[in-house]
Amino acid sequence: MLLDGDAWRQFFDAFERDAWRFEAQPTYTMPREQENVARFLRGEDKPLGHNAAWHEKVRAYKGTGRRVGRVRVVRRPLTDYQRYQFAWGIPGNIEAGEDIRILDVTHDDFGLPLTGRDWWMFDGVRVAHLNFRPDGTQINREVHEGDPAPYREWRRVALERAVPFGEYVKGLGLPAPRVTASPG
Repeated sequence: MLLDGDAWRQFFDAFERDAWRFEAQPTYTMPREQENVARFLRGEDKPLGHNAAWHEKVRAYKGTGRRVGRVRVVRRPLTDYQRYQFAWGIPGNIEAGEDIRILDVTHDDFGLPLTGRDWWMFDGVRVAHLNFRPDGTQINREVHEGDPAPYREWRRVALERAVPFGEYVKGLGLPAPRVTASPG
């Protein structure tokens, strides 16, 4: 079953304890992010309120005792998009309450299914695949109808091997995000 619009929001928001993402794309080509990615690559300041809608959701989930987390898979050298995420996206997500860890698979894939497929797992029992084109454009989201047990195991391995974001970025020399008021 494909999940779009309201169906995706309802599927996502129905979790009771935790929502967890395996994030494996080297680049995401999301229309709503393109201007911010371009600004980052030009060396401009991070706009005020960057990713605010997601931060509000994470805070709301946290306020009801629910957790949101992810493991971000990377291979060095980081892509421009990953550098953008590391500088402008992930720090604010963590500040809002999301647990984000980095799994560097430059030298070892740890037996994980690194097929480029991202997925969300909710409460350890519901899984949704996020399907992308090779350029990082999302095609669709679909409910996984099979056994969630392999996903629980992949999550366990990913969390066991991943390191907290702050620990990973030490020594990478990435610029600190700058926040300024957005025009208009």
